[in-house]
Amino acid sequence: MTQKSTLKAFTASLVACLMVTNANAEVLDSAPGGFTISHQTKISAARIDVYNAAVNNIGDWWSDDHTLSGNAGNMYIAARTQGCFCERLGSAGGVVHLIVTFVNPGVILRLTGGLGPLGLLGVSGNMTWEFEDSEDGTMMTLNYAVGGYYAGGLDSIAEAVNGVLIEQMTGLKAFAENGPEGG
Repeated sequence: MTQKSTLKAFTASLVACLMVTNANAEVLDSAPGGFTISHQTKISAARIDVYNAAVNNIGDWWSDDHTLSGNAGNMYIAARTQGCFCERLGSAGGVVHLIVTFVNPGVILRLTGGLGPLGLLGVSGNMTWEFEDSEDGTMMTLNYAVGGYYAGGLDSIAEAVNGVLIEQMTGLKAFAENGPEGG
């Protein structure tokens, strides 16, 4: 599969995710040179438990459909500076989806790079996961700002990327609240 056909396949799957809706997720702005996404979700679990589920159990809540290997169990996060949000590909292969650039356990995780098919483009992004105590558990906020070059304009894929992130945050919420049977 060529890089161009791989990008088209990923873009098609991103567009399919647009059917997922959430009132607290939105593309804040988009232009040919970039976009900003913000997503907030209230999770009925303690803040440190949500953080640990997000970081230590990504393979349990991330969608198989949004992996290169087809198996979310191959995903992992090394939550330390210069660690990675990575995916194992066979016994010797792998891919770095994002690099960890800031970590304060239970409070914030910042990742830099182009997630998924964005890694094939001339872009960079800054994704921040924030965890705050709320009345009924945890308020998790995900912000992702992406900028760079894409021949069709990054604004043309902003909604699709938002859809994928909504799907993942929905999976995290279900897993953190209900364990493996919820994810």
